[in-house]
Amino acid sequence: MEPEKEEPTRPIIDQLKEYAETRFKLLKYEVIERSTSIIADVITDLAIIVVLVLTFLFASFTLALFMADVLHSYWQGFACVTVLYALIATIIAFAKRSFERPIINAMVRKFFK
Repeated sequence: MEPEKEEPTRPIIDQLKEYAETRFKLLKYEVIERSTSIIADVITDLAIIVVLVLTFLFASFTLALFMADVLHSYWQGFACVTVLYALIATIIAFAKRSFERPIINAMVRKFFK
């Protein structure tokens, strides 16, 4: 019987270099995955925001024209909608702190997802 031939063991430095290269590749792929996920999330959120803004805009015009029909005056209909939005803006300005915290928490969750 022949004695078993053992593979020559690689020096520890070569193994450490290979390990470091593998860890670097893994880190690079994780960064790529995270960044593409964030970019896709931002693009999707922007598309949703654009659609919501357009919906809000057309709903505002519809409400203003309806109020103009009810009041028999275009300027009064659009003025009613303007006053409504000014009232909403005032309420939001006074309750600003209660609106900020959930938005900040959502952004942090999205970033560290």
